[in-house]
Amino acid sequence: MSIALKQGVNLHVIPTDKYKTIRVMIRFAAPLLAETISKRTLLSSLLETNSQAYPTQTKLSEKLADLYGASFGINVNKKGDSHYMSVILNVVNDKFLPNDETVLPEAIAFLNEIIFHPNATDSQFDQATFTREQENLNEYITSIYDDKQSYAALALQALYFGQADQQKVPSFGTVEGVSAETAETIKAYYDTMLQTDDIDIIVIGDVEEEAISQLFQAWSFKDRPAYEQPFYKQALVPEVLTKIDVQPVIQSKLNLAYQTDIYYHKDAYFALQVFNGLFGGFPHSKLFMNVREKESMAYYASSSIDTFRGLLTVQTGIDGANKERVLTLVEEQLASLIAGDIESDALGQTKEMLKNQYLLSLDNPSAVTEAAYIDSKFPHSQMTDDQWLAAVEAVSLVDVQHVAAKLKLQAVYFMEGGQA
Repeated sequence: MSIALKQGVNLHVIPTDKYKTIRVMIRFAAPLLAETISKRTLLSSLLETNSQAYPTQTKLSEKLADLYGASFGINVNKKGDSHYMSVILNVVNDKFLPNDETVLPEAIAFLNEIIFHPNATDSQFDQATFTREQENLNEYITSIYDDKQSYAALALQALYFGQADQQKVPSFGTVEGVSAETAETIKAYYDTMLQTDDIDIIVIGDVEEEAISQLFQAWSFKDRPAYEQPFYKQALVPEVLTKIDVQPVIQSKLNLAYQTDIYYHKDAYFALQVFNGLFGGFPHSKLFMNVREKESMAYYASSSIDTFRGLLTVQTGIDGANKERVLTLVEEQLASLIAGDIESDALGQTKEMLKNQYLLSLDNPSAVTEAAYIDSKFPHSQMTDDQWLAAVEAVSLVDVQHVAAKLKLQAVYFMEGGQA
């Protein structure tokens, strides 16, 4: 069941008796803008930490304990040209509680408190909370860059999206962006977000649709402009972008970015899934078997795809002296797929692994919630389980070859071990 609570505010209820818990996700979506990414991340930390009724982390934790150990969190991420803030609560199904107790209405009231009654005045967030969370977030961002594998991935992203500021900035923001905010600016942004963000509420579990609808009908959302979530499409660059960083690391990192021009559930989407499994997505892939195992040229070698931005990346950890050889090997693996050179059972094995991944996701309430959200925003993607499995099975070797031939190398990032 899906109903519009207000214009731009939609409730989706997915009744199922598969799980012992009930999952509620409230997602705020807005256009991805470089100047608001850090704001949204800092705001998520402030909302997650306390509220007017629970002004300390201790009080908030005690409330979650009262809700029979409910888990609660707020995260941010980006997809295509949109930025998401997701409020998530997992609470036990009332049917498993003693003495006919109920916890779900109280849990949803808790979410209402978190979203509509933050620890703030009309003009600013609580200063002590703001200062602490600003410092914590900056420490967290710094720690991510201390992980050199993450550093390399973010550096490749910044290189590839060099002309798109909103795509260059990590989904969690930057130290500079977070440091520029104040308790007043974040409160002003919070007020704007409540009025303008596209909002979807998804409830999955053993619930009654009408009962869930009544619990959310009283929430004080207002109409907001319609927002259609876009893919991000980038023009090809005429020459491959390259960057070399010297870092005090033993293991060098060599990461590559290719444009696929293939998007979520659009033409060649399923062929791209199979191609990625053969190229670097699975342990039997060419990058793993040939670059890492056969040639012993990488500590790790894999590929991943982003079908909301038309992007495929290759990640490797290598000895710096082997950089040119590894570049050659990666290109050779791509060329072999263009030529259709794969082991006789590799195509079938890849399809089976993709199908198994999909079937396993059906038992994961987080994955089902995310799939339901994406289906609601990209209606062209709606398929039955049987249709999805059949689409994977229908991919031919020629389809994989065509995908491989479409890839265009756009950026190469190399983190060379040495003295920074």
